[in-house]
Amino acid sequence: MTEETLVRIAAALERMAPAPAPAPSFTEATAYVWHPDPDRLEPVDTVNRVDLVQLIGIDRSRDTLLANTIQFARGFAANNALLWGARGMGKSSLVKAVHAQAVADGLPLILVEIAREDLGSVGRLLAILGGARDRRFVLFSDDLSFSHDDTQYKSLKAVLDGGIAGRPENVILYATSNRRHLMPRDMIDNERSTAIHPGEAVEEKVSLSDRFGLWLGFHPCSQDEYLAMVRGYCDAYGVKIGDEQLRAEAIEWQATRGARSGRVAWQFFTDLAGRSGIRVNL
Repeated sequence: MTEETLVRIAAALERMAPAPAPAPSFTEATAYVWHPDPDRLEPVDTVNRVDLVQLIGIDRSRDTLLANTIQFARGFAANNALLWGARGMGKSSLVKAVHAQAVADGLPLILVEIAREDLGSVGRLLAILGGARDRRFVLFSDDLSFSHDDTQYKSLKAVLDGGIAGRPENVILYATSNRRHLMPRDMIDNERSTAIHPGEAVEEKVSLSDRFGLWLGFHPCSQDEYLAMVRGYCDAYGVKIGDEQLRAEAIEWQATRGARSGRVAWQFFTDLAGRSGIRVNL
């Protein structure tokens, strides 16, 4: 085999399995997105988020997660957190907002997002983050849930339990989910009813959520909370509208959507701001 042929084979193998990108210095940005194959952390110049003060109706969860985050960013012990509950009630927005607050306070906190389907590579990611001892990292997994044949949850245990090596002390996990136990209730009931040992059948998956030290529940908002959210956005962006008009239009909007939530409030406000000729950060 000629040298030219060997070079071509080596080049082809490198294209099939490219080498991991070098670890970033973590000075380019305060937020990154993890991508495997090849492994790399992509900096995010501008994080899509709202200010902490604009998150209305979730005061207890906001204060609890902020305190936990600041505590961790200052180098002290803190808990992994599971934010679960109703759709559109600000779970992921809260994670990004408390990170922004910590950064604004001058703390060396980096937000790293990992997709659920990439959890199999989390061990390699932890090795990179653990090597940056002068930084603290919030590993963020949004909209987390698992089906009956999904084995990705086993990789998540590496973050929560750390295995024999232990989780890096400068990494904490925040996850959001619509499900408190990270798996569908009908699947839990089905496995319990058909298993020889019902209690053991789902213990491994259900106990995954128990490994989060903080459980923060998000529940559907009342009409008053919904209207307060819209008014808060109007005040923040300088949209002038009377209370009666705002109430009538906001209630009509949510009726067409068949739901009330922080997301619906923001969607209505986006429409209102556009009609008022005011730009907002989408």
